[in-house]
Amino acid sequence: MCNFAMSHRVLLVNPNRMKPPVTPIALDYLADALSRHGIGADVLDLCFHQDWRAAVDGYFAHNAVDAVGVTLRNIDDTTFASREFFLPDFREVTDYLGSRTGAPIMVGGSGFSIMPEDVLSYCSLDLGIVGDGEESLPLLVRRLVDGEDWRAVPGLVYRDGSGFKRNAPAWRDLDSGGVPGRSAVDNQRYLAEGGMGSIETKRGCPGGCIYCVDAPSKGHRLRCRSPQSVVGEMESLLARSIDCLHLCDAEFNLPASHAHDVCREMIRRGLGERIGWYAYASPVPFDGDTAALYRKAGCRGINFGVDSADDAILRALGRDFTSEDLRRTATACHDHGLVFMYDLLLGGPEETKETLSRTIEAMKQMYPDRVGAALGVRIFPGTRLAGLVRQAGPLESNRNLHGAVDGNERFFRPVFYLSAELGEDVPQHLEKLIDGDERFLFMKPPQTGDMNYNYNDNSRLVEAIRQGYRGAFWDILRRVSERAGAA
Repeated sequence: MCNFAMSHRVLLVNPNRMKPPVTPIALDYLADALSRHGIGADVLDLCFHQDWRAAVDGYFAHNAVDAVGVTLRNIDDTTFASREFFLPDFREVTDYLGSRTGAPIMVGGSGFSIMPEDVLSYCSLDLGIVGDGEESLPLLVRRLVDGEDWRAVPGLVYRDGSGFKRNAPAWRDLDSGGVPGRSAVDNQRYLAEGGMGSIETKRGCPGGCIYCVDAPSKGHRLRCRSPQSVVGEMESLLARSIDCLHLCDAEFNLPASHAHDVCREMIRRGLGERIGWYAYASPVPFDGDTAALYRKAGCRGINFGVDSADDAILRALGRDFTSEDLRRTATACHDHGLVFMYDLLLGGPEETKETLSRTIEAMKQMYPDRVGAALGVRIFPGTRLAGLVRQAGPLESNRNLHGAVDGNERFFRPVFYLSAELGEDVPQHLEKLIDGDERFLFMKPPQTGDMNYNYNDNSRLVEAIRQGYRGAFWDILRRVSERAGAA
């Protein structure tokens, strides 16, 4: 594994061909980090190649590399109705890469960090990195090239004679490398075909949600970038005419003080009128002053992950806010004209038809611009939900589980929790409760209906973006629907 040329060059591969395309921001950051460590980096973005094998062949016909890094953003589409498993296609790519080069193939990314050993085993690979890769990947490449012991690299997952071993990640200072250059990925094309660019202001998630998988890839502790670094990166993207951004933080407003400082820095540099942005956020802390500040800084819409509007279900899911908090947040957004979406995750532990009814009725009363209605909770290893399910006894006899249950004790293939208390007709019951309210968007299989907000191969979104729509996918669907209704 260590005997390859001292060329100090890495190929970074994006195998995600989902449409509309989503910017592989991790590869942009990694390419910048490799360059700062004196290692050349190329990006092979298979998203835009109809014949991806020909693209791989074309690259290796003219290039030799010391290592190949492949990003795995998602294990599956996390959608109960479709349960599309992405690993077979991912393995097809890594197999083909392995047939074209003798360089070691390394895997990373948020999806990989959830279940790294399972992914490596499934793909017959030996190396991967969990968590931040900006320091670990250059260190691993250099030690491999120099013939040094590489087994202590932070975050490294590797195969040895007894199976796999995993090193603890080393969570880095996000300002340690300066402002990222953002030049390795074709960000202009992602704006043109994906409707928005992307940027991080922080990493980490300290929340206690029972289903959360953010911590393995980003850590439990919030690590914030300086507002000057964040806005400097925004300016570099704007210089390339990328004027619509999605903030990729798990929740932008945590901590609130950091989000406010970023907004104030945007306003100070005059970006509030020149860049539009969207974000994920928690419904607390959020008030009228926050909504006003966000709007002044250029915010076009917020997606609040609220899961439910029933207090008992919120507690069961490990959420730290109440239904009354949701009402206050909705009022703040309405008062200041801030477009917002409430995202629901329905059918988890303790959910009944009565709690479902209360949630849907509350959404109608709070009147968000859009409501995401996802039915069924994907169970991932290492989460509190996975522990609760295992404590309940054999998976095969658990009436709350759906999907690839048999022989899938590690929850590698998609398994969903859908409360048996809801009965067999829950999809029909949910649609009856919603009663045609166009504000509700369903998570459905690809290509199934106007109210579908499963973004995997969503032809309606692709066409809207081709026509010039920009923004978060849910907000594009909102504007398309409202325009059609006004016609």
